[in-house]
Amino acid sequence: MYVVSTPIGHLDDITIRALKTLAAADAIFCEDTRVTRVLLDRYQIKTRLFSYHEHNAVKQRPKILERLEAGESIALVSDAGTPLVSDPGYKLVEDVAAAGIAVFPIPGASALTAALTTAGLPTDTVVFLGFLPQKGGPRRRRIETFARQPTSLVLYESPNRLAQTLIDLADICGPERAAVVCRELTKRFETVVRGTLAELCEAFPTDSKVKGEIAVVVGPPEEDTTSEEDAEALLAAALERLPAGKAAAEVARVTGRERRDLFQLALTLKSAPPGGDEA
Repeated sequence: MYVVSTPIGHLDDITIRALKTLAAADAIFCEDTRVTRVLLDRYQIKTRLFSYHEHNAVKQRPKILERLEAGESIALVSDAGTPLVSDPGYKLVEDVAAAGIAVFPIPGASALTAALTTAGLPTDTVVFLGFLPQKGGPRRRRIETFARQPTSLVLYESPNRLAQTLIDLADICGPERAAVVCRELTKRFETVVRGTLAELCEAFPTDSKVKGEIAVVVGPPEEDTTSEEDAEALLAAALERLPAGKAAAEVARVTGRERRDLFQLALTLKSAPPGGDEA
């Protein structure tokens, strides 16, 4: 089985090897046959298309395995970019490999790497978050999990949720954190907007009309140079006007320290008797 990368927008972004593989395969399994047909027609490839997506995967996997075991060559593609990168397919690859059948990657375009290379932010260590949860609580908790890690963050987002996601990122990661919004990469209306998270919130307000495929890159946090004593003093001051959770979040944004560690310290400070431990 061949896992084939296809263009994320511009149809010329297809490798020669990918074209040869798609033309030689006995069948191509894709998310939407209408989308993949546009690519095949562009390069006059006649290989038959079959759908494989999250809604029919359980039904289709045994059929694909049966064809592979019969000696057929199968190509797996997504609507755009590299399959399995925030797309369905990993379970199929897992089952195919478990059956002792070889799986070959055919590298190519990916919105993840395209966004990273144009963002101008550190790429030595990167965490890919895919699509964040749609609901606010789970989305914020996911961001909190990775917000203080010394790494750039990359995520995909729906145009309808971009503004709120930027607000959550600014609130949790800090408004001065560097970030980039990439929209419609490689397509006609490609746009790349750079700035702090606060500036991006202004560029994409909640009432803005945004369209297209979007990737967001958030740079790593500033290195923490705050002493233990200063962090504790900031937290104690915040606790005078905020509950423990919000105080910890505020100090985390200012210092770059882990929110969970600050929250535990906040609970300790709140439970300590006035004037310290002296009798």
